[in-house]
Amino acid sequence: MLGTLRVPGYEDVLAAADRIAPYVRRTALLRSPKLDDLAGAPVWLKLENLQITGSFKARGAFNALLKLDPAQRSRGVVAYSTGNHGQAVAWAARTLGIPATIVMPVDAPANKVEKARRHGAEVVQYDRTRESRETIGMRLLEQTGATLVPPGDHPDVLAAQGTLALEALRDLPPAALENLGLFATPCGGGGMAAGCALALQALAPHARLVAAEPAGYDDTVRSLVAGKRVPNTPGARTLCDALMAAIPAELPYAINGRRLDAAVAVTDEEVETAIRFALDELRLVVEPGGAVALAALLAGHISTQGRDSVIVLSGGNIDLPLLTRIAGEGH
Repeated sequence: MLGTLRVPGYEDVLAAADRIAPYVRRTALLRSPKLDDLAGAPVWLKLENLQITGSFKARGAFNALLKLDPAQRSRGVVAYSTGNHGQAVAWAARTLGIPATIVMPVDAPANKVEKARRHGAEVVQYDRTRESRETIGMRLLEQTGATLVPPGDHPDVLAAQGTLALEALRDLPPAALENLGLFATPCGGGGMAAGCALALQALAPHARLVAAEPAGYDDTVRSLVAGKRVPNTPGARTLCDALMAAIPAELPYAINGRRLDAAVAVTDEEVETAIRFALDELRLVVEPGGAVALAALLAGHISTQGRDSVIVLSGGNIDLPLLTRIAGEGH
């Protein structure tokens, strides 16, 4: 236990996989000869950018909502999110007939706000420089009796994020699994990395787990060095809107602080290079936050060390004007 929070284990990842299977996609692994050549070894891309709602967040959202009892479902749910978790909770709530309110910053990408509303959720927006999303969320809970579904500090959300690693490891050819040296994920609050750590410990304990973050929001990088959770400097800017956590979430860091082998930071320019690479070479649309692990590999911040690697592309919800600009600047 971590305070009042239960720290999930591998058995929770397995249970989540069975629970959410009817609702989410089993996303593919993709190889690219060009990427293999650049990396010097086989690279397997886990395509969560093609997940329902456009990101891995659908996994945790469905698992948490499916575990609510009928009385909790009737009172609804509240989630706070920079975008992808909110969309995922809105979609899961609509699918399961549960009222949902999503607390989102005013500077969240317009496409993510609009999609949350399109999925039937009420969206409450706030100024992240002056207001606390947690305070707003707690006020809404008091008013409605709803259940909070946070993006990181929730054992059922965290366990289900690990199902993407479970799928990837099960889908690798046996020789590749045996030779797996690296599993790299994007990292904001740390829930995906922590969930993946549970699957890796059980199925590929020999592989290194590395988290990639945007420069300016490299709180996990600095927290691992300090040996405790360290916040980001307020007011930092990054293209990676999905990864703008103020501090590593408490429950994920209880796992990541022990299980992560490393964390690295990438610049916005390196992220843009990765987005263009995905578009030009892979014909894939990846959002900035979803591209940071690929960016870290392409920029040389992480190495395959000559062994097979899994790189997670965690989301594809990029604003079209931003995608157009990044694609155009590559030519």
